[in-house]
Amino acid sequence: MKKTALSQAEIKSIIPHREPMLLIDEVEEIIEGSSIKAKFFVDPVREIFKGHFPGEPVLPGVYTVECMAQASDILLLSMERYAGKIPYFIGIDKVKFMKKIEPGDTIEIHSNILNEKADKAIVTCCSKVFNKGELAATGEVTLAMR
Repeated sequence: MKKTALSQAEIKSIIPHREPMLLIDEVEEIIEGSSIKAKFFVDPVREIFKGHFPGEPVLPGVYTVECMAQASDILLLSMERYAGKIPYFIGIDKVKFMKKIEPGDTIEIHSNILNEKADKAIVTCCSKVFNKGELAATGEVTLAMR
């Protein structure tokens, strides 16, 4: 298994997401066909913080889940059989939030392949999101590679 780190330019060559929905800044490590460690800087200038929540901004949980999905997307689209596909979200399970993610934080997303139905190109990944070294969220995302 090959270990690799990826810059944002390399990430953009793998996944179709673009600003403002690109929520992965760098990949620290990807073990082909197995796992990924990625990072996202929660930029305080994001428009979402004007309304979520005024005076007490926090990254919405749906953004955290999207970070899980995008890290998983990079892992899967890096595999030859899924390269160039569009990753469609088809399931979110067992999501739990344990710690707030605030503007200015940099989160680390760890994701690994949990289950793959190769004949249907459907993959479930287990993800953990860390903030300041503490577990902030966990969940499973299921993606259909089309």
